[in-house]
Amino acid sequence: MSDLREAAARTVSGDAERLIALSEQLHAHPETAWEEHQSSRWVAETLSEAGFSVVPEFLGLETAFLATYGSGPFRLGLCAEYDALPGLGHACGHNLISAITVGAARALAPLADAAGLTVEVYGTPAEEGGGGKIELLERGAFQGLDLAMMAHPAPVDVAEAEPFAVSHSHVSYRGKAAHAAAYPEQGVNAADAFTLAQVAIGLLRQQLPPSVRVHGVMTNGGEAPNAIPAHTEGRWYVRASSLAELSATEEKVRRCFEAGALATGATLDITPESKPYDGFRTYQPALDAYRRNARSLGRVFDDASPARSMNRASTDMGNVSQVVPAIHPYIGIGSLPALNHQPEFAAHCVGADAEKALLDAATALAWTALDLATH
Repeated sequence: MSDLREAAARTVSGDAERLIALSEQLHAHPETAWEEHQSSRWVAETLSEAGFSVVPEFLGLETAFLATYGSGPFRLGLCAEYDALPGLGHACGHNLISAITVGAARALAPLADAAGLTVEVYGTPAEEGGGGKIELLERGAFQGLDLAMMAHPAPVDVAEAEPFAVSHSHVSYRGKAAHAAAYPEQGVNAADAFTLAQVAIGLLRQQLPPSVRVHGVMTNGGEAPNAIPAHTEGRWYVRASSLAELSATEEKVRRCFEAGALATGATLDITPESKPYDGFRTYQPALDAYRRNARSLGRVFDDASPARSMNRASTDMGNVSQVVPAIHPYIGIGSLPALNHQPEFAAHCVGADAEKALLDAATALAWTALDLATH
């Protein structure tokens, strides 16, 4: 076992230049959900170089892939995410997620026969609100895995994922345009409908439990200040501790949007952008192994740090964890005071601290896979 671990660590170290180059390439060319054509290809090519068999456009999703190596009895799934945030680039560090996953996979490939592994790397698009893993799940991906893993960048190291369940919705109001000075009474103001809904949601928050989050943005508020807005739209998220709590909260939030339509006479349309993300079911033996391995590399888990709350962020990996054993640890990149989804965090996702996190996480994931496969 010690020989396998040493071999995996040597491979990660030897691959450092290639892994860092992949991370920097993705970071410099961010692509948003379902548009990751270059990104998915670059990640898949880095695995193909190491002898992985790659299936592009996996299960009919253009920017998904499956890369496989080995034929051992222990089926390991490693997930790569590579979508960026609109307007923020890789402010959640998905460039590092891909490089970490590739690093762990390439480290394990030469050891697959000795460790009894089949290594499966899933290229998973659209984690930032699109639910790519859920689409893959429903088409048959991940079934029968003995373990699924990935590691996510954060300000500090956190071992266990405890994400909110979340729903993502597109909200649209249709009203009637009119000249705002000459004929305002002829209009139906769709912007007023959105304003009323937002006020209602703000008042609703007093009655919501602390385990619930409701937030969103208006993406279209009208066309001209002298015209009654005939169309407004936005994107809205509801988060909760469970799918049951999420469903109950969604009904209350829907009534707030309906209030805006009722008050103004506008027509409301709410369309899900993806199926709901579930909470996370952690596979404890794998989490214990990861925590032990990360500590042996010098990683520190500061349970008192306020920045550790990144582990509450919703992820479609939660849905995978409901089907197969899974872990989703967070690797610190020394970004404080910058936090995920800030431009400053994107800047920290390249550079010396990010590179160390990349190599440490790839090694820790590889060692964790070896621990589980050989015991």
